[in-house]
Amino acid sequence: MSAVLLKTRWPLAALLFLSCLPAPALAQRVSAKDRAASEAMVQRMAAAEQRYKDAVVLVRNGDAKGVEESNAALEDMEDVVDACAKQKGCPMSDMLAAWKRLLKTEVDVASAEDEGLEEDEPLEADTALAADIPEAARTIRLLGDDRRHAFDHMVQFNPAIQAGIRRWLTDMRPQLMTSYENYQYMRHLMWPEFERRGLPEALLFGIMAKESNGRVHATSRAGAAGPLQFMPATGRRFGLGPDGTGFDTRYDPRSAAAASAAYLNERLKQLNNDLEMSLAGYNGGEGRALRVHRNYGGTGFWNVSAYEQFPIETRDYVPMVIAAAWIYLHPKQYGVVFPKVEPHPATLKLAAPASIYELTICLGNSGSRDGYMRALRNLNPRYEADSWIPAGTVLNATSHIVGLYQRHCTGGARAQLAQALVRADPTAALVRDTPAGTVAVGDLVPLPGAAPVPASPARAKPRPGSYRVAKGDTLGRIAQKHGCDVKSLARANGLKAPGYSVRAGQQLKLEGCRG
Repeated sequence: MSAVLLKTRWPLAALLFLSCLPAPALAQRVSAKDRAASEAMVQRMAAAEQRYKDAVVLVRNGDAKGVEESNAALEDMEDVVDACAKQKGCPMSDMLAAWKRLLKTEVDVASAEDEGLEEDEPLEADTALAADIPEAARTIRLLGDDRRHAFDHMVQFNPAIQAGIRRWLTDMRPQLMTSYENYQYMRHLMWPEFERRGLPEALLFGIMAKESNGRVHATSRAGAAGPLQFMPATGRRFGLGPDGTGFDTRYDPRSAAAASAAYLNERLKQLNNDLEMSLAGYNGGEGRALRVHRNYGGTGFWNVSAYEQFPIETRDYVPMVIAAAWIYLHPKQYGVVFPKVEPHPATLKLAAPASIYELTICLGNSGSRDGYMRALRNLNPRYEADSWIPAGTVLNATSHIVGLYQRHCTGGARAQLAQALVRADPTAALVRDTPAGTVAVGDLVPLPGAAPVPASPARAKPRPGSYRVAKGDTLGRIAQKHGCDVKSLARANGLKAPGYSVRAGQQLKLEGCRG
């Protein structure tokens, strides 16, 4: 965006000078012809201004045409200003207003490119969130810094938190940045659920960063799942689990955030609003946290007698959650510049069948270091990355992803390349040995007078009836290899959505496959 710079040459200076002149100095008798010419200049200025705004959108979407278009639009505006200065009756005030709007656009862009959040800057209320909670933006403005930094007053900032901050800023900095980027794509889905229940956003970010780094499909060996890692039984208590389609709503970011906020409020009420002890219950078990709270007179998590009742994992978990939340609130204090993300929500309607793998390849990574697979998976948790999604399906995405899809994924060389890569069969690279005892003799040439040798009938390639699952296989890859529809293959083998889990050695019936 820094390439789009407002070119303030002499027409702007002349415009500002003329705008300062008293009205009588500019008052002239204006003919109908002059009025018509002046109106045409006003319309030209409006068209050039709109052209500039459209160019800004192109630049934000990573389109190289944006810079060229913005420069051309500014030149148009300068030409209009130049002509207006020579035209009787031309409304300089309208021209000045247009320049002011463009100057403000430049200031807004420059502000967006500043490093990190200001220390006391209120959190931005994006349009998607404001639409979900109409009062959200107004609430932030009214409460300002007190609301944003409510988290600061809910916890103790002590050496354990400082040690956690040190870890996030050294060995775990990549995970912190990944967590932030993933969260920004899901923020409009998750934060409203905490906002409705009076919990600070920083707390949500801290828990998510520690639990999953913002990966909605994260699972643990103990059975916890989703961006906020609910165990099956706890999830069921708060409305999470398999829905009517078989999808486990623990993977849904909005549902998981709502359940997490409800769970935390239940712990806070039970534990005298002790946030550290509530976080200990989130990780180490609510029963243990309540028992420690009661047995030690509510002394708090940092009291050594209570602290030692929790496992090492929980003693690590509590300060790391608080540390991540603290950095989220105070990035400039620690020299942190979070990744720039274009998270504005939009929907994408597939023009042709595709998988998230295929979309990831054809989208590229313009505007994102790591590309858009994680964003698409997080926003569409019902789909496996390698499963085929029918044409006409509407996916959740961002306006930037939609723009990239229209440019690169609906046709052309990159779309064809993506299709070829996801359909590539590694076994086709293998060269089969010639069976022992055979000799290749080439084509038979009949001798004169000899009866022609009948051609051997072509053998039809047998259709595979079954397949034994190899280590590392997924149902999606098996379906691609044998030309199957994933859902038909899953149905034939009794596999449940959304995971369609298969195990090495399992025998699958290849029904509905091309072979």
